[in-house]
Amino acid sequence: MRPMRAALPFLLLLAACAPPAIVPVVQTASVTADAETVAVKSGDDAADDPAIWRNAANPAASLIVGTDKQAGLYVYGLDGQVRDFNNAGRVNNVDLVETPAGVIVAASDRSDEAQAQIALFRLNTTTARLEPIGRVPVGTGEAYGMCLWATPGALTAFIVIKDGTIRQIELDTAKASGRIVRTMKLATQSEGCVVDARTARLYVAEEDVGIWRFDARVSGSVTPVKLAGVDGKRLVADVEGLAIAAEEAGNGGWLVASSQGDNAYTLYRLADERFAGRFRIGQGRFGSTQETDGIAVMAGDFGPAFPHGLMVAQDGDNSPAQNFKLVGWGRVKAALKLR
Repeated sequence: MRPMRAALPFLLLLAACAPPAIVPVVQTASVTADAETVAVKSGDDAADDPAIWRNAANPAASLIVGTDKQAGLYVYGLDGQVRDFNNAGRVNNVDLVETPAGVIVAASDRSDEAQAQIALFRLNTTTARLEPIGRVPVGTGEAYGMCLWATPGALTAFIVIKDGTIRQIELDTAKASGRIVRTMKLATQSEGCVVDARTARLYVAEEDVGIWRFDARVSGSVTPVKLAGVDGKRLVADVEGLAIAAEEAGNGGWLVASSQGDNAYTLYRLADERFAGRFRIGQGRFGSTQETDGIAVMAGDFGPAFPHGLMVAQDGDNSPAQNFKLVGWGRVKAALKLR
């Protein structure tokens, strides 16, 4: 036993001299915004979530719908100018899809924090105006996140209640009604959600925990699968907006998440759901983005200003009031060397 005790100081000395453990550094690229929208008219903490409609016939005439969660919904052109404002009240998240009945816009309505609703609109793509359809009650709780899924003959909404409850709603826009067909649950406060229509996968952000995947089909399991956890490096709480950048056939492209805690955005390959990089929207002509809530991304041609796709990100610290920044998706792909 004595020889072992004698060796102990030597071993401690070696440990003290050993180099510290290497903590992997996660590189964060930087891009700048190409444009920005007019600020929302409400004060602090007002802008929240955007959605993109791409005009296939005239991509430069595409539109952005964005929420002012204190007042209503804006419609912007790609030049950032206001094309319409609808006094929809306290709408938090927004999504839109093209259907045989037109471009349907749905927003989570939290005007009554005890009774969630979905506010439905039709986007008149000729006039760029929002035409109200009605409000659909979707159960108790504060309406928070919102995403849509259009399939042949059906329109499905996923409403994320602030406590982490997720309700799947079959919508009937002709009757401005809906039916709860399934309920799922995450343990704590959740908000951002998005559906990959190609794979029927629903992704939901649990703000302090990470990103979860569900089967979006009514017949699917309600058990969540963890895609990525908050680790303070790749993904920093709060995890807020989620968006799908669908590219290629099958399930190509990326899931993009707002890593709000360090003013960055994190990407995961949809093919294998592995980490693919992260970036920030840094200081430039239109300023940087801070504490981003909602995001939207769409690949494809959006005209001369955005020929390789478009990303829209809420800016939580813009003067004189919050707004949305527009970034060419091609810039992001180049910065991260995505293929």
